[in-house]
Amino acid sequence: MVTLAEIEDLVYQLPESDRAKLAAGLLDSLPGILVEEDDGLDEAHLRSEEMDRDPSVCLTHDEFLKAVGRPE
Repeated sequence: MVTLAEIEDLVYQLPESDRAKLAAGLLDSLPGILVEEDDGLDEAHLRSEEMDRDPSVCLTHDEFLKAVGRPE
């Protein structure tokens, strides 16, 4: 039987595009662990209501990028 380490060695020899296709296929083969029946719409509605009640909780796009450590 082939070991995981042997498979990894072979995979890392593949071109980047092939590794990306393989990774996508492997991820698609796994059950979703953060799947929500409504695709997160309930959470989006709650956040929207929160921003309507208190606009001070809102961030501008630039503030968000700064908060996550990305350049503006």
